[in-house]
Amino acid sequence: MHTVVVLALDKVVAFDLATPVEVFGRTRLPDGRAGYRVRVCGAGASVDAGVFALRAPWGLEALEDADTIILPGRTENVAVPGEVLDALRRAAARGTRIASICSGAFILAATGLLDGLRATTHWAAAARLAERHPEIDVDPNVLYVDNGQFLTSAGAAAGLDLCLHLIRRDHGSAVAADAARLSVMPLEREGGQAQFIVHDLPPTPRGSVLEPVLDWMEDNCAKDLTLEDIAAHAGMSTRTLNRRFREQTGTTPLQWLLRTRVRRAQHLLEATSHPVDRIAAQVGFGSPTAFRDRFKRVVGTTPNSYRAAFQDSRAG
Repeated sequence: MHTVVVLALDKVVAFDLATPVEVFGRTRLPDGRAGYRVRVCGAGASVDAGVFALRAPWGLEALEDADTIILPGRTENVAVPGEVLDALRRAAARGTRIASICSGAFILAATGLLDGLRATTHWAAAARLAERHPEIDVDPNVLYVDNGQFLTSAGAAAGLDLCLHLIRRDHGSAVAADAARLSVMPLEREGGQAQFIVHDLPPTPRGSVLEPVLDWMEDNCAKDLTLEDIAAHAGMSTRTLNRRFREQTGTTPLQWLLRTRVRRAQHLLEATSHPVDRIAAQVGFGSPTAFRDRFKRVVGTTPNSYRAAFQDSRAG
C-alpha cells in the first residue's frame, strides 16, 4: 500500500496538516480498500501547533518508509532542523515523492531539491520565497506545480487541489473524483490563485512628484484617457512622464491605469449585480472583449468566474 507521511514541525499550520491526513486517509479504491496508509511524524516527541500542541505517533524514521512525503506550511519563519533537511534529502535520493503545501515550500526549498525548478507557495509569501531562493522559478499565479518527484502548492484550500491531483496520478480520475466528492470539492478548479491575490498598485512614496497625477488618474480611470492627457495634467512631456513612472512605480502610465481599472472592476463584480458589459464601460474599457482579456491576464480568471467566487450575496 502507498504510504503517505505528513511531516509536522513546530509552528505547523493545522489546516495544512489536517488536509492530507483527511483526504488521503478517506480515499477508497473501487473494491473498497484504502488507497493510502497515512502517518504523521515529527522531529520531536511533541509539536507546537500554535493554539494547541500535538503528539506525532512517529519520528523522522517514518520518512524512510514513505512513498510520498507531505510538508505542511508553518505559521512562523523559523529554521528547519538540520536532521530534517538531511532526512528529506535521503528520501529524495531514494526516489520518494515530496510535496509541500503553502509555506511548506520553504522547507522543501531549504533542502536544495527545488533548485532550477518551477514552484509555488501562498501568494502572500511568493516574493519572499523568490528573494530567499533566487535559483527557484517561483510562480505565484497557480494552485500547484507538478515537477514529477517534487510538487508544491499554494496556500490553504490549494492543498486540497494538490492532494486530489496526487490521487488522480496514483489511482486515476474515478478514485480522485470520489475523493473530491467526499471533500465537497471540484476535482479541478477554474483559474489559479491569481484570482485570490490582492493586486496592489505599484507603491509610490507619499509626497512624490507623481502623487497628484496618480490620484487624478484613479478618480478619472473610467474616462478615455490617453498618454497625452495624463502628461498634460501632470504638466510634463510624455517622455518625462514615462521616465518618472518607471523610476517611481516600476511601470508605465497606461499599465498603471489598466491595473487601476481592473481593481475597480473587481470591486464592482463583488459588490453589484451589474452585467459584465456594463462594468467594462463603467471602468473605462472601450469594449467588453478588451475588458475580459485584460481582466483574465491580471486576475487569472474570467469576470464571470471571479463574480461567482467572490460576489457578496447581498449585492444588488
